[in-house]
Amino acid sequence: MAAEDYLRPLHPDWNLPGVEEMLQDVEQRAAQGEHILPEQSRILRAFELPPSQVKVVIVGQDPYPTPGHSVGLAFSAELPPGVPLPKSLVNIYTEYSEDLGLPRPTSGDLTPWFRQGVLLLNRVLTVRAGAAGSHRNIGWEKITDAAIAQVAQNEQVAGILWGRTAQQFAPTIGAHRCVQSPHPSPLSAYRGFFGSRPFSRANQILAEQGADPVDWNLGR
Repeated sequence: MAAEDYLRPLHPDWNLPGVEEMLQDVEQRAAQGEHILPEQSRILRAFELPPSQVKVVIVGQDPYPTPGHSVGLAFSAELPPGVPLPKSLVNIYTEYSEDLGLPRPTSGDLTPWFRQGVLLLNRVLTVRAGAAGSHRNIGWEKITDAAIAQVAQNEQVAGILWGRTAQQFAPTIGAHRCVQSPHPSPLSAYRGFFGSRPFSRANQILAEQGADPVDWNLGR
């Protein structure tokens, strides 16, 4: 796959030093037989959103390692009807329903949030199929750190930071602009993710900054 194909989703306003070299590394791994997720054309999908339009940053860890689940947007999964959703997303939807009083969505597609300026960004943008965390510390962190630092320059941005990996960005964004809680994974959701009301609290932060709220409703 040519470099320009990888880079096509990337909005020109992003400043991501080293991204081309990182993509070359991923291409080399694929050429050596690694089954890499998400598919190459979606690796930079989160950066289709212009940085100036970001209102909320939701930081994930790395893509779902199950083939068919990972789509280039953190926590989002575009699955056929009847296929069970990833467990973290199930827990996100439980909290979504409790927080907002809305029915639980049946689709795993979070694109409606993305279109409203919710940057769904994994800290690490690729993974080897079946091996969660397998591409940590190969270079993605430097790139996504730069992206979050760029977004944080906008004073009308809120952060939703789930888990310790995401919470490392609280100083960058500003703790007063962040909703922080444990990760929605089944291992930690009951330690404070449930009941944290991240969606309404993020909108409250936006309102305090004079920004328009996000319409979180996925049922439209």
